[in-house]
Amino acid sequence: MPPLEDLLRAMKPPRIPKLPAKAKASLLLLTATGLTFQAASASDLLSFARHPSLASPPSNFDSEVGALIDGVVRSSRAVSTIAITVVDYELSLRGLSRDSEDYFRKLSEVHSRSAKRILRLCEANKGFYVKAGQFVAAIRQVPEEYISKLSSLQDKAVPCSFKAIRDVLINNFGQDLSCKFCSFDEVPIAAASIAQVHHAVLKDSHEVAVKVQYPGLDRQMKLDTMIMSFLSKSITWLFPEYRFDWLVGEFVKAISLELDFIQEGKNAERTAKNFISNDKVKVPKVVWELTTSQVLTMEFCRGNKVDDSEYLAKMGIDPTKVARALVEVFAEMIFVHGFVHGDPHPGNILVSPEGKSGFCLVILDHGIYKQLDEQFRMDYCELWKALIFSDSARVQQLSERFGVGKYSRYFPLILTGRTIDSKSALGEAMSVEEKRKLKKDLKSLRMEDVSSFMEALPSDFLIVIRADGLLRATIRKLRASQRVRLLTYARFALYGLFQERTTQSGSAAAGFFSKLRRSLNYLQLRAALGVLELLSWMERTRRLLFEIVNLLYVTAGQFVRGLYLTS
Repeated sequence: MPPLEDLLRAMKPPRIPKLPAKAKASLLLLTATGLTFQAASASDLLSFARHPSLASPPSNFDSEVGALIDGVVRSSRAVSTIAITVVDYELSLRGLSRDSEDYFRKLSEVHSRSAKRILRLCEANKGFYVKAGQFVAAIRQVPEEYISKLSSLQDKAVPCSFKAIRDVLINNFGQDLSCKFCSFDEVPIAAASIAQVHHAVLKDSHEVAVKVQYPGLDRQMKLDTMIMSFLSKSITWLFPEYRFDWLVGEFVKAISLELDFIQEGKNAERTAKNFISNDKVKVPKVVWELTTSQVLTMEFCRGNKVDDSEYLAKMGIDPTKVARALVEVFAEMIFVHGFVHGDPHPGNILVSPEGKSGFCLVILDHGIYKQLDEQFRMDYCELWKALIFSDSARVQQLSERFGVGKYSRYFPLILTGRTIDSKSALGEAMSVEEKRKLKKDLKSLRMEDVSSFMEALPSDFLIVIRADGLLRATIRKLRASQRVRLLTYARFALYGLFQERTTQSGSAAAGFFSKLRRSLNYLQLRAALGVLELLSWMERTRRLLFEIVNLLYVTAGQFVRGLYLTS
């Protein structure tokens, strides 16, 4: 379980207020319906109402009515789900002592039931609700029950009918699609919450993957995000400890970027340029003449999801090497380039049995990217430097720069799984004494503190946490040690911190001594990291020797037993 989830589970449970359930549910439903009518664009309906002499309503009258009805149903379903969940928490936990075992048991049960309701809501409303569920699960600052349920949404997208897809293609490329494509498979090879991908062959016989956006997303996004914002404010009103306005804001920013396929194409090209010398990374080339804001055409690349263990075994690819390569790619994005893919779930990363190393990673879906502020990038590198040396004073200083100085002692726990005063090596498990002290320290921590912490963090930090959460989950599926992630992050943090920078001013002598000082510091840090990597190697060697000895022991036992039976 990731350190942040440990922290959430150990903290003091939130206060559950007593609520007049029916009154609150009715109020929420009425308000949501009003918001729906307010959000829906009904200009054509109003026009028709003002001109009853018209023989027939406007041509898009039916679509407007359909959108309005769909909006009412979707928003009412969302708000009723939240209202039922509020009542469930209030009734199930009423009268229980917040420090009792019974309270924690009941709380976990309510978390589980509520997570199932939210999952059903996302599956029923589809579209942006699925995306929102994925977004929340990746942030990983909600109870474990929600994370485990909502994480399943990565594979829940339902394809759109090809007729609707064909209409989008015609609107973008014209009526005669045969002029553009030699063949176009009607059955999608992949479907997501806002688009689906089809295999096609161009006139020049090149295979391509065509990503087509679902129709009507602009209207749907406006309505759905408005309802989500309303719900987040309602939750804050009912449960002051839970504040999710910051989360909705970040989600809206991410989705707005993801709907622009031209920008996605530019992100893909920039990423390809950043990794041009890395033969373990492949980014499909963009076919710009067949790319618009709603349709993205890229070269077709074969491969399977990065966490497909059966496929890796079949192809003879070592999962640990894949995990290490994956972490190296995203560590380089975060610490060196400062240009980060914000949605690295397994469906967006393929393993192809091509390349000099026996495989390569195919990076897909470049819609959500974050250009990190240069000062943040350097501060984040500095933070990892401080974590390597367990420099609590520097961690405190950087935490204040990030705006969360009050919670500085939790940064080592969240990022490395160690306490701020830990004596264990990077990647080593906490001692029994450390766990006891941490548990005592967390007694005073409330969900309100976590909400304040997440609200105060810069948006750059949020995208890094989201990407890191998804990477951790993939590493676990590949059965690789989290030490791989920690040591790789530490190494690339040093690269990012001391990479060559051009200076605009200053004397040649000053530049020489500045470079020399950075080089000496880098060598010092690299030596410290080398010790950590040596310890990691020694641990792997110890485990390997243990397995060999155990195998020899078993083999010898079987041999002796065989001699005994034949004698």
